[in-house]
Amino acid sequence: MFARFIANFTPEQATVHDTEVIVVGTGIAGLYTALKIAEYADVVILCKKGLTESNTNRAQGGIAAAIAEGDSPDLHREDTLMAGAGLNSLTAVDVLVHDGPDLVEDLIQLGTQFDKEGEDDHLALTKEGAHSRRRILHANGDATGAEIVRALAAQVRQNPRITVIENAFAIDLITAENGSCKGLLYEHEGALRYIRSKATVLATGGAGRMYRYTTNPDVTTADGFAMAYRAGAQLQDLEFIQFHPTVLVYPGAPRFLISEAVRGEGAVLRNAAGERFMPAYHALEELAPRDIVARAIVSEIEKTKSTYVYLDITHQPPELIKSRFPTIYAFCLSYGLDMTTDWIPVAPAQHYVMGGVKTDLYGETNVRRLFACGEVSCTGVHGANRLASNSLSEAIVFGKRIAERVQAFLDEPCEHIGLPTVPTRYPSPVEMIEDRKLHLQKVMVRYVGVKRTKESLERALAEMGRLAPMLSHAYSKPSEWEFINLLTAAMLTAQAALLREESRGGHYRNDFPKQDEQWLKHIVFQHGIGVIEEGC
Repeated sequence: MFARFIANFTPEQATVHDTEVIVVGTGIAGLYTALKIAEYADVVILCKKGLTESNTNRAQGGIAAAIAEGDSPDLHREDTLMAGAGLNSLTAVDVLVHDGPDLVEDLIQLGTQFDKEGEDDHLALTKEGAHSRRRILHANGDATGAEIVRALAAQVRQNPRITVIENAFAIDLITAENGSCKGLLYEHEGALRYIRSKATVLATGGAGRMYRYTTNPDVTTADGFAMAYRAGAQLQDLEFIQFHPTVLVYPGAPRFLISEAVRGEGAVLRNAAGERFMPAYHALEELAPRDIVARAIVSEIEKTKSTYVYLDITHQPPELIKSRFPTIYAFCLSYGLDMTTDWIPVAPAQHYVMGGVKTDLYGETNVRRLFACGEVSCTGVHGANRLASNSLSEAIVFGKRIAERVQAFLDEPCEHIGLPTVPTRYPSPVEMIEDRKLHLQKVMVRYVGVKRTKESLERALAEMGRLAPMLSHAYSKPSEWEFINLLTAAMLTAQAALLREESRGGHYRNDFPKQDEQWLKHIVFQHGIGVIEEGC
């Protein structure tokens, strides 16, 4: 069903060029990893759009690191494991919490300007859901990701060892007969190009556009997930989708993330009747793990037959709200909502994929010379549910480790190969591709959303099955490649959710509402092999 390549090509068609290392993607994972590798190697960064267009650029809350007095890596570890609901890799979490503080300092050295406070001008820290301490560094109030991207992109632009290719669509990875990754095929300015390398790093971000409602930008179309899968890489934990509890729902406004830090600063959730409801669902109330808050909101929406609940921070001083959340305040105000006086209508939306391309502690996949970093990867740090603000930390911690591992490959002999000869497939004309994409997104929201059942998941797979013949055809346009990548990821996500007959973290089954110790294991997919179940 899944073709090895999604574009028709012949070895003669593509322009060939070489580099030492390719990095695909320009969020914090791609930019930071490229900078670390560029300390000893030449790097090409492929950007799907511009250098600063990424999920990181939208990150509001901040980056988690145990740097405060009274905090510690051990406490950060406990919080991460609690959120992850038993499926975290203990060694990966240890790496994250111990390496994170030093690498946050490295971000500062690279020009990131985190917010400071107090007479001694110390780093300002906030608290988010499921964190036991204030350990979230932030920048410009609620624009942390944009500040990190600004600083890293400036470093990338002036680095002579880094070449940036913007508006380049990565289509498929190229592998040798022994399975080793040799580079990738991409489209740029209407032409097919083959870039060969000694190592390839996927930092392509998430798969948010599988869903109708997501906080992710348009570029998050599961490209890295699907490319890696077609090349033989293992994908793990795809059933665990994080739905951010508080996303703006307002006529005329796009779905806009209202940072968890707003609840960290004291905001409460109220249902359509104005009643605060989180104390009835969890002892941590509004600061419970995201999956619990999201399900509580959905339950209240169902009870009150509404389409949203309210986020209320009006009891806090207006000066605090405006200074701490300038971006959110301005955005809401542009639609006539004043956070200082109005309750903000919110509902859950897809936010993050805990699973992804399975890697070891140095970001390497089972495909030799292929690495993954950031949301596209599955290091095991997040388990069944990511702790707030651990994603940016994970990107720099494992980006640094990837750079260490890649260096070893540069000293090994690496024979460059040409493009393979693939059987010619007639291009499949795709009419109304956007309509098909919208249909897929609605199926995912309706049947593979916050709450799932056997019946809903089977319905989702049946709907996708009608589209499945498209996976064996070749295509010629980015919109078509994106759709095939989304369909690939969506089918695997729904299949994993159907297989896991329990509720854990970001995966909730109404028909199996409890955790089951028999499911303390991972669901892994590999093209050509099928489903693999692995113990923790």
